[in-house]
Amino acid sequence: MLRNKVAIITGGAGQGIGRSIALRLARDGAIVIVTDITGKESETLNEIKNLGGQGMALRLDVTDPRMAEDVAKKVYDTYGHIDILVNNAGIYPFKPFLEMSFDDWYKVININLNGTFNVTKAVVPYMVKQKYGRIINISSIAGNIMGFTGLTHYSASKAGIVGFTRALALELARYGITVNAIAPGAVKTPGAMQPGSEEQVKMMEQIIPAGRLAEPEDIASVVAFLASDEASYITGALIIVDGGWSIT
Repeated sequence: MLRNKVAIITGGAGQGIGRSIALRLARDGAIVIVTDITGKESETLNEIKNLGGQGMALRLDVTDPRMAEDVAKKVYDTYGHIDILVNNAGIYPFKPFLEMSFDDWYKVININLNGTFNVTKAVVPYMVKQKYGRIINISSIAGNIMGFTGLTHYSASKAGIVGFTRALALELARYGITVNAIAPGAVKTPGAMQPGSEEQVKMMEQIIPAGRLAEPEDIASVVAFLASDEASYITGALIIVDGGWSIT
């Protein structure tokens, strides 16, 4: 379905959504470029190679526009095309607004929202040149569908991503580029499953109509669809993947 498509994934290391996206796209035949700032990019790439896939592991700080440009150029120079960009890198530190410092606010906005801009800005010229591209931004139900205490900075950044997605979709449609966003609800990632969180998880499972938290693979499946030619007529969309939580 994605054979020989070149896909860049930000925040692709570790055990969370980014890793699952990278592995899913590799299974679908894509050449996957795993980027992250953690130094664990090669771990995900090794998993891809064990699946018989191919790609590259590159360090990328999404808050650094020049580094984003360097990564995009390296990928294009190596493969001659960039077909898919998944803006997944992000953080979600909980902090009550009354305790939130300016640094707390700027850090989340800089990584989540500005980082999405920086990498997209670096990649889009190559997609425009080839008149083809799939941009998929990982947003959240936070800020777009629901409010959550302790996450004003995160909610603002994720709502900003949706506004960015819709406006950019209008500008890039003429070049054969689609731009969409996914809004996950609660996802079973290492960050969400830390020791002491068992009671909170059980409470969420009772609230969510599907009766469970999402697996990272649930998000990856939607990314794979949006990255495919089967989704060529979908652009500017926000797809909610939350097991029905936001409609309760």
